[in-house]
Amino acid sequence: MASTNPLFLNTVLLRGSAEEKIEAARKAGFDQIEMWREDVSGSAKSADALKNVLQNSGVALTDYQVLLDFDGASVSRSSKRDEAVQMMHVARELGADTILVPANTSAQCDSNLVVDDLAWLADEARKYRLNIAYEAMAWSTFINTLPKAWDIIQKVNRDNLGLVVDAFHIFSLGRTVADLQDIPVERIFLVQLSDFTGLPDIKNIVETARHSRLLPGEGDFPLTDLVDTLLSRRYAGPVGLEVFNDNLKSQQADEVAKKAMRALKALLTE
Repeated sequence: MASTNPLFLNTVLLRGSAEEKIEAARKAGFDQIEMWREDVSGSAKSADALKNVLQNSGVALTDYQVLLDFDGASVSRSSKRDEAVQMMHVARELGADTILVPANTSAQCDSNLVVDDLAWLADEARKYRLNIAYEAMAWSTFINTLPKAWDIIQKVNRDNLGLVVDAFHIFSLGRTVADLQDIPVERIFLVQLSDFTGLPDIKNIVETARHSRLLPGEGDFPLTDLVDTLLSRRYAGPVGLEVFNDNLKSQQADEVAKKAMRALKALLTE
């Protein structure tokens, strides 16, 4: 896996401007980065100008994120669709080919609308030559595991809709790599890795996920099992780090990116 899969870093680990994050990832040897809407909105450069920065750096985009609480948004359905279209415009200007969409986390989520909403989203995304990477988060209202997300994707039945496999959301709930058992690897669009010690307190899981994740090797999540499972099934897509960590983010971006690459390579070559 280490020699063939594109390796990415999520910019959430790094401080600084979008340009500084891209340069830090480049220096550390990452092939790709995941960029947030905040990276673009907070930049002095336009999305099209940032596309040029990326192209000149040789760093590709894994995805542009994140469209929150879209599926099943019964109260704000129209405005959420407008938001999605606007995000697709920016994604194309930025040069992205994938948008990341987590499963709805709102208490007002209507499960009866989820399939229809994702079908609309995938069809709209196709107009922009975009894929939708759908992520089951541990605290999503209904779709909080990979098997549940895969069931929804099968019902939607659009080939540009696939899965995000995020180690934190699997292992923080005490689940295992068995969750991947019935999922074809070609429908996994990207794999996000992070570590943690023990299981997070479920009452504080959102805060933990957004502030205290660890680099691979710093916790005891069974990340090697996950990597080995994907490798044995010939997963060929992007593999990288999505690590929300306040301490690391306060440090110099170049050094953090290098540390992240060392941790990722150590895991992938075990």
